[in-house]
Amino acid sequence: MKLPIEAKGIPSLDEKGLLSIRYQSFKQSNKTANEFVLDEKSITTHLVKDEALEDIPTAWLKLHLLSLRYFKPNELNLDNIFSVLPNLAWTNKGPIRPEKLKGPLIDESLQIHSLDKFPPMTNFVIPDGVRIADTSRVRLGAYLGKGTTIMHEGFVNYNAGTEGPNMIEGRISAGVFIKKDSDLGGGSSTMGTLSGGNKEVISVGERCLLGANSGIGISLGNDCTVEAGLYITAGTKITLLNEGNNIIKARELSGKNGILYFRDSTTGKVCAKTKEGEFQLNDALHENN
Repeated sequence: MKLPIEAKGIPSLDEKGLLSIRYQSFKQSNKTANEFVLDEKSITTHLVKDEALEDIPTAWLKLHLLSLRYFKPNELNLDNIFSVLPNLAWTNKGPIRPEKLKGPLIDESLQIHSLDKFPPMTNFVIPDGVRIADTSRVRLGAYLGKGTTIMHEGFVNYNAGTEGPNMIEGRISAGVFIKKDSDLGGGSSTMGTLSGGNKEVISVGERCLLGANSGIGISLGNDCTVEAGLYITAGTKITLLNEGNNIIKARELSGKNGILYFRDSTTGKVCAKTKEGEFQLNDALHENN
């Protein structure tokens, strides 16, 4: 799907305005500028120009388009989304503004799943061919490719995701995209673009493995492995075992293929060398039918 897009949906409203939108149909728009028309029972939003966000309907439309796989992470402009979206209580009775829930809760039937600007993706979109052990850990706006499995410790932020098939037991931060046949081990982490001033977009190539509790602040090319427990930032000093033990900063290896990253348990040095074996995912773990 390409811009311009016209989307129709059902809004959830209170006396202060929009809470959420369930977009249900999409087609090409004939408008020349971004706009939306809202009434009590329906909303029509036109996304013509991919600009920084200025309103709730456009923000919700872009999040839907990502989770519906019409666009991949970083293909849509989501600037200002935190200032546009209100913080809401996501409950079994729909979204509610938190100020309405102050003090002791009287309604025993009310279940609050989260207080957040983003709802769980599966409240609004369920992509085909995926498995999610804990749906509260995948935000609307996540892109999950067919064949993706998100285990209980896995987390996928908005504007982030997987090409599929993938096994995810770690954190995929905003802006990060994991290519096919790669595995994020339990408790592993990818550095996103939201905190710490990091502007570098991180990606993980095909057939990669991040070991348990490892992390990366650089991109991985294809066929790379990061040892369990090792966190590599862009400034990490790395000894190149295949290159005369030269020492470089990790950012110089960002995006390179076929590298094994590990810590020498004797010296404590972080090392890198080219890989001889090829990592393969367990096919049985990726059977989502």
